[in-house]
Amino acid sequence: MTAIIDYGVGNLFSLKSSFAAVGEDAVVTSDPDVILSADRVVLPGVGAFSDAAKKLFETGLSETVRSVAAKGTPLLGICLGMQLLFEKSREFGECEGLGLFKGEIRPLSEIVPPDYKIPEMGWNALHFTKEKPALFKYTPEGAYVYFVHSYYAACEEDALAAVTDYGVSVTAAVAKDNVFGCQFHPEKSGSVGLSILKAFTEM
Repeated sequence: MTAIIDYGVGNLFSLKSSFAAVGEDAVVTSDPDVILSADRVVLPGVGAFSDAAKKLFETGLSETVRSVAAKGTPLLGICLGMQLLFEKSREFGECEGLGLFKGEIRPLSEIVPPDYKIPEMGWNALHFTKEKPALFKYTPEGAYVYFVHSYYAACEEDALAAVTDYGVSVTAAVAKDNVFGCQFHPEKSGSVGLSILKAFTEM
């Protein structure tokens, strides 16, 4: 069973439906016991980093997520959920994250060419930076996925799994041991996104 963490931010219905499309029983929950007993866990998220982080820390779900990672359960952060896995964000001032990946979340506007629109919104190609992690075992090099983001993860090279080209190379996915993150939305990425979620359910 896959637990989708409900902490008040995220496209939960679409994500649950996408898991159903690949034959996975996914439950949307804020119950720490359910989350900790799940076979795998998803941390979704849309909106502002500070608002989402505040909800995670106030509800105690921040420690639940850290416990999931520590016990070796596969954990997938999606979009803002991926960004929350990092040490901190510079969105609307500095804000603490979960610290599962080293690095910080920075404005995309600082690195992309001035004629590029912010947010990056639409389809873009994935380029893998090393041997593909298990999450992408069904995903070919150059596959297109759907992005919507104004901030990006500045991370250490050993955690970087894939990039996308938006005038410059931008972090698209991260992976370390049992913890994974996608800056894009698999649940909005058609058959490619479904293949990524399918690979996650097989962990």
